This record gives sequence, structure tokens and C-alpha cells, in this order.
Amino acid sequence: MTLALEGIRILDLCQMAPGAFCTMILGDLGAEVVTIVPPNSMYHAGAAEGEENKWEVYNAHTRNKKSLVLNLRDEDARQVLHRLMTKSDVIVEGFRPGVAKRLGVDYETVKKINSRIIYCSMSGFGQDGPYNQLPGHDINYISLAGVLGIIGEPDGAPIIPSNLIADFGGASLHAAIGILAALMARARTGQGQYVDIAYLDSAISLQRCYPREVRHGLPAWLLSIILIRPRMVSI
Repeated sequence: MTLALEGIRILDLCQMAPGAFCTMILGDLGAEVVTIVPPNSMYHAGAAEGEENKWEVYNAHTRNKKSLVLNLRDEDARQVLHRLMTKSDVIVEGFRPGVAKRLGVDYETVKKINSRIIYCSMSGFGQDGPYNQLPGHDINYISLAGVLGIIGEPDGAPIIPSNLIADFGGASLHAAIGILAALMARARTGQGQYVDIAYLDSAISLQRCYPREVRHGLPAWLLSIILIRPRMVSI
């Protein structure tokens, strides 16, 4: 059976799990995914003794992927990557805003090499704005997005979920959707696009699944189960 994304090559420059999860989904749909791995990292050398759990987490997001070790601080390595870009369809990166430009692998540089490229950036707060250089984790994004305010008892402390909401349900899936839409647009126009995914924005968008009237009409314990373990409840 021919899969939907067969013939599409994706370069994965992400170092974090949400980006890797996004490209894994696209690989499941048939894309060829090549992960660019920095030298001397856990992902290259394997987990040290006592860190097998980290290696298992990494393996969980590498299904259907190839890998290539490149030090992007080295000019020769960047030239190798640039050659790969001429024959690729999608790039996904998760650097802090500004890092890709310093490495010479930002969208403005890449589109001069390949005008058909779909370039997706995944960052906590987006590529511009006052927070764009701040570090963050899922708990920070869902706090700012207001998600924590609807998890838990009304007069009690919030229930802290796993990093499934902003990281995976938010950024990973929004990135995959954005990339797929950009590929559809390219089929019509012949031109690539830049896709800017912010973890915070993605978490805010998920709030639309639970409008105010619905949230206030459900018991807090039930709403918590729906948000944290959506497969456990069918309404």
C-alpha cells in the first residue's frame, strides 16, 4: 500500500521530544525522515550507565527515521546539510529563536537554496514577541494558557499533568497539521512556506475544546480526568 507522504523527505533538526514526535507522525504517514544528530550527544553515543531510561525515551520517537551526525558549527557540516536541503521537502527545527540564523540554517537562508522547502520552527513562545528568548517547559505554557486553572477543584490547587498538553497535544500536532497544510498549498502554488509553531499558542488553542459553559458545567474531578487521560472517559 502506498502511504500518503511517500516521496517526501523531512530533515529533523529538533533536539527535544515534541519535535521528534511531530516528525515521527509524518514518518508513519510514509515520509522519509532524516534526523540530524549533533556529535557527542546522548543521541549519538547512546545512554551512559544508569541512563537507560533516557535512551528509551529517545527510541520512543525515532520510529521510521534515519540519522546523520553533523556538527552544524562546522562549515563543512553545514555544506553537507545545504546539499541535503536541495533534495528535501520539509525542515523541522526546535532551536531557540535566533540560533538557526547563527548556524546558517534559518528559513531565509534555506529558501535561497530551495524555494519549495516547507520550514517549520517550534519554540516555546514563537519567533518574535517579548518572551521569545525565555526558556520554558510544558508546565509554564499551560499555566500561561490558563489550562491549569481548569484542572482541579475550584477552590484547591491545580492538578499537575504530564507534559502531554502543550508539548505533544499542542505543539507536536499543530506542527504536523501546519506542515501537511503547507505541503497541500505547495502542490497548488509550487512555493514553500514558513510555519511558526509556539507551544504557548498551541496550548491556548486547545482551550477552545472546552468552552466556558462546558467547563463550568462539569464536576472538577471529571474534567481533570478528561484533560489528563482523554481515553478513559467517553461522553
